[in-house]
Amino acid sequence: MNSLLTNQEMSLDKLSSLRQTIKDLGWHRKATRKILFELMIHLTLALGGICIFIISENLLVQVLGMLVSTLGSLGVSTNTHTSSHYATSEKKWVNELLTYFGYPVFLGLSATYWWNKHVVVHHPNPNIMGVDKDADIMPWFALNQEQVNQTSGISHLYYSKLQWLVFPFALALNSFSVQKDGWRYLLRHLRDPALRKPAHWIDLGVLLLHWTVWIFLPMIFFPTTTVLSFYLLRLGLMSYAMYCAFAPAHYPVEAVCAQSHNTKADYLMRQTATTVNFHWGFICRFLCSGVDYQIEHHLFPEISHVYYPQISQLVKQYCQKHGYPYRSLSWGAAIWKSWMVLRSPKPVASDLEIFGHSTVPMVTTSTAARN
Repeated sequence: MNSLLTNQEMSLDKLSSLRQTIKDLGWHRKATRKILFELMIHLTLALGGICIFIISENLLVQVLGMLVSTLGSLGVSTNTHTSSHYATSEKKWVNELLTYFGYPVFLGLSATYWWNKHVVVHHPNPNIMGVDKDADIMPWFALNQEQVNQTSGISHLYYSKLQWLVFPFALALNSFSVQKDGWRYLLRHLRDPALRKPAHWIDLGVLLLHWTVWIFLPMIFFPTTTVLSFYLLRLGLMSYAMYCAFAPAHYPVEAVCAQSHNTKADYLMRQTATTVNFHWGFICRFLCSGVDYQIEHHLFPEISHVYYPQISQLVKQYCQKHGYPYRSLSWGAAIWKSWMVLRSPKPVASDLEIFGHSTVPMVTTSTAARN
């Protein structure tokens, strides 16, 4: 135990010097105004696109309206991701208010479920099997070879040959699946006095507000079937949009998947070996609100995402100096590889420490990713 603590302390001590440099440059300050300004733009696009869809009778214009709305909604989602890490404002209540708005009210996703699943569980141990649920979407799809090898017969045929063809169609249901998981988590905590907290009651209230705003109130003005069809369309499109923003950081084969005992591995290695960045210029930076700089985000989740492009140069140099992986892909390549991992599931590493060996390429950057 003492040696384990020493290893972790040494790892975090290495990071502290980089953290101090970031502080000296002033990048630790919360960029509240800029993040809120970005959120307003995203909301304008999301709601403006919906208005275009409703008002227009031209099919092509309606399609354009839904595309604009989906991109705006994606921006709201990734911007809210920053708030969920308390990186938007120095005031805790501001971050929580924005999180409750962006996830439960706007998308129907339980905030307390998100905080637990993403912040508490995923962030310390990304892509660690048996710990990070984001890396485990069984029984529907297998992301790694160990999951495939545990199957036989028809199941093995499906996971090894067919799942990648099914995935693009099944992906449309992802938003609804996350909503369902969020409700299960929330209701379980509300029923148990030992688990129940005031935040769960707040979460319940804003989730009910979501249904009021997006379902019940529109039914006053539009036919029920129209309202429900639009809701299904909106959430279905968001399934694809959020996949394009959140999957590319951990699904590609470059993002190592590791066995469960690696929760005890070097903290920095645990974050950098299992994570990749992806880029596509200003559009990607604007829509993704920092999730494209996933390595920087995993090392400094409390930092406002607007600083990540500047911080990335320091982090890249730091990884080169200390022997940690630092990989960047173009956004298109990262999305493609996130799908192709279902065609050829990636191996599971037994020991993350091997990725710090000098014979393993530490820093890779695709040409498109430099832009």
